[in-house]
Amino acid sequence: MRPVMRIIWSLGVIITMGVAESNEIPFFIFGDSLADAGNNNYIASLSKADFPPYGIDFTLSGGRPTGRFTNGKTIPDIIGLSIGKTMLPQPYLAPTTKGALILPGVNYASGASGILNVTGSLFAARIVLQQQVEYFETTRMELVDMLTEAGAIKFLEKSVFTVTTGSNDYLINYLLPVSPMRARYTPDEFQEELISQLGVLLMRLFSLGARKFAIAGIGPLGCTPFELSLNKSTNGICISQSNNLVVNYNSRLKQLITQLNSSLPDSHFVYLNTYDVVMDLLQNYQKYGFENPNTACCGAGGQFRGIVSCLPNIGFCNSDRSRYIFWDAYHPTEATNTLVAKKFLDGTPKESFPINLRQLFSI
Repeated sequence: MRPVMRIIWSLGVIITMGVAESNEIPFFIFGDSLADAGNNNYIASLSKADFPPYGIDFTLSGGRPTGRFTNGKTIPDIIGLSIGKTMLPQPYLAPTTKGALILPGVNYASGASGILNVTGSLFAARIVLQQQVEYFETTRMELVDMLTEAGAIKFLEKSVFTVTTGSNDYLINYLLPVSPMRARYTPDEFQEELISQLGVLLMRLFSLGARKFAIAGIGPLGCTPFELSLNKSTNGICISQSNNLVVNYNSRLKQLITQLNSSLPDSHFVYLNTYDVVMDLLQNYQKYGFENPNTACCGAGGQFRGIVSCLPNIGFCNSDRSRYIFWDAYHPTEATNTLVAKKFLDGTPKESFPINLRQLFSI
């Protein structure tokens, strides 16, 4: 069956069966470039991944760039395919994302975005988390038009909402040497500002009908090729000052998730322990089949290729892409994303608390 006919056939099944009879769980994705499926293709942003070699291993596009900030699939892609979705959530800003194409869920994530509205402003346009939530409100109105209010409520109760954000708030606002936030906020104050704003937006999603959430903690930013290069590391040892900020934020985020679970009726909030899962890969990289734990596959500048991120014709690893943990200065390879996604899907409470994602999707 030709690809176009396959898409039309899939949509026909969705429409014919009706939402109530479908076994697929709708999947709504919020966040930054770790989850962006192409929204930044449609805005005047300096944060782009719509050119080769991005997407070179993305089999669903035939190796063409889609706007994903990696060589292949993102973690949300892998999660969606692993739980049996026949169609991945499409970027909200894609002109075709309307009608039946919103029923599998929608991806609102945007590269360079963060929890704070100011985050990523140096990249010009981006969809900050608040705007992503406002876009979801529009999607909800479309669902009501298609399904009625009662039908939309039922639809959203079974849906899963993932939020992957916070990395840029630290990388751009607090870890750059010239960041004005460091003079304005102490580390604890900055952390509380982020948690407070995130809590407000999660409550807004809950008020709109979301009930099942997976919130990703921030990974070990001090181990990225960018941070290693910025801090002129010569031995590849992670930057402890950067990682300590992340660890403290993640601890506070987990507290927020525990509070939301206890205070909001019929809600299920899951904390995804990105930091420990990725740190395990970095510390035991050879066990997982990696050969290089701290150098970007695609990039330039210094021994970690972390000064200039991936650009056309900048050069990248070829046959050994799966041997790299990092694709570019900031983002993991598909190989890393696959391992992380599996930990979130089927792991213990150490990786996904209090339940794993497969359990969350089955509730």
